[in-house]
Amino acid sequence: MTEDSNDFDSILVEVGEFGRYQRRICFLILFCVIVSYSSSVIFVFETKPVNHRCEIFECDVKPIEYKPDWWTNAIPAKNSEPSKCSKYQRINNTNNGSCAASSFNHESVEQCKIFVYETNETSIMHDFNLQCEENVWKLTLVGTIHSCGTLIGLPIFGILSDKYGRKTILLYGLVLSGVIGLTRSFASSYLLYIILECLDAFCRSASYPTIWILGSELVSPKKRVLVTLLFSATYAFAGVLEGLLGWILQSWRILLRIIYTLHLTMIFYYWLIPESVRWLLAKKRFDKAKDILKHVANVNGKVVSEEFLQKLENYETDKENIKINSVSELFASGTLMLRLVNSAFCWVFCLFLYNGLTVNSVQLSGNSYLDFILTMAVEIPGSIAYIIVDVVGRRLPLAGGFLLTGLACLGSIFIPLDLHWLKLSLYLLGKFGVSVSICVLYSVTTEVFPTPFRNALLSTCIMFGGLGLMAAPQMPLLESFWQPLPLLLFGLSGLLAAILALLFPETINITLPNTIEEAENIGKKSKT
Repeated sequence: MTEDSNDFDSILVEVGEFGRYQRRICFLILFCVIVSYSSSVIFVFETKPVNHRCEIFECDVKPIEYKPDWWTNAIPAKNSEPSKCSKYQRINNTNNGSCAASSFNHESVEQCKIFVYETNETSIMHDFNLQCEENVWKLTLVGTIHSCGTLIGLPIFGILSDKYGRKTILLYGLVLSGVIGLTRSFASSYLLYIILECLDAFCRSASYPTIWILGSELVSPKKRVLVTLLFSATYAFAGVLEGLLGWILQSWRILLRIIYTLHLTMIFYYWLIPESVRWLLAKKRFDKAKDILKHVANVNGKVVSEEFLQKLENYETDKENIKINSVSELFASGTLMLRLVNSAFCWVFCLFLYNGLTVNSVQLSGNSYLDFILTMAVEIPGSIAYIIVDVVGRRLPLAGGFLLTGLACLGSIFIPLDLHWLKLSLYLLGKFGVSVSICVLYSVTTEVFPTPFRNALLSTCIMFGGLGLMAAPQMPLLESFWQPLPLLLFGLSGLLAAILALLFPETINITLPNTIEEAENIGKKSKT
């Protein structure tokens, strides 16, 4: 529920709360969700490590095998696998073509520059020669640069969408993202690739809040929980679809060209979806707002009255007459400042866990594509579980989701690698937990702050959460120090976030606070 929902929802009753028009728009926006989200984590496959070893010219014959019978004679072993970038030095006086152990000096190891790959799949590691340990940071940097581009773009496109319109900025952002993404698929160097990655994330950041606004604002509150579930499930479906395409294509360049071609179809949305009615009213473009709502009513088989038209004229005027608190009063409230700090830290941990478990899924042993698909698919039941917040409240599901994630990640550390199914099950349980928490945290953050500052404080919290977003892609680097270290950090973050979640006041069935005093009293009211 937004701060002005009561007045606007009475308008929705006249035009139809969830009629044929809203269902059509919802369907179109869900496709927009697929387009946007399918490219938001595509860097996971672009930077995917591919098993490789040194090519041994004297021994390798076509068709070249990744693990021929003689590989232990020529290549050092690491965890029963060929070393990725080193080989034993060949003894010069041995006969050509001999691959016996006696043909190599096992006391002397040298680096190589030409490699043999286990599969035919390609990533930027393959194309930009980023195979060895000294280049791992370049692969993990991609995700961090992606997060930086997103965080820079969010406030900028927020300002632009306030000025030029939600739909306009959404479509510009996605189409530009499509052009940049297609260009990136032809990148010939790592530097050009990383610049285009940042620009792509910057442009696509225009879609994140706007998609939700356009998809839900013409829907009554009774149906917004359903719309929220549809959006969350569609995000997960987009990730599953991306994983399937990656598995089938096994080429990062072709994958990019397919995904970003879909972005260009957003041009047609200029004629398919309306501008935000609330934005039009805020800009006092009443005639355009009336035309849209009349069209909604017509498609839904409703007839609008003159009283309805007058409501639109009074809508913004009534909002302007509401007394609002000053920013200085907000900062003077110790209760709200502590609540803001707690919210910010919860967002840091939440986005760190959510993004980290998504990115790290391709690092698990086993089929990395299947692991990623399952990691995304488990978000669907996680999103559905969001329904319980209207029954048991906010705090327990929020803390419970974080606690489940923390315990699952910590438990996974003690599972042997050969029990991949059990290790993966705990990993998926952790992703399920944080999928529940991220939905609930969004609701809690919007409910504990007063109307005049709600959007600004929510944005502030998410901006702080960007620290977790940027840190998450770096977790694979820590595996070189200790393989379970990322899971340990995920587990501890989940436990700490669960404790912080219990510090929130319970907000079930509350009226959204309009003033600082009302917001401060939320916790007190929950105790009486």
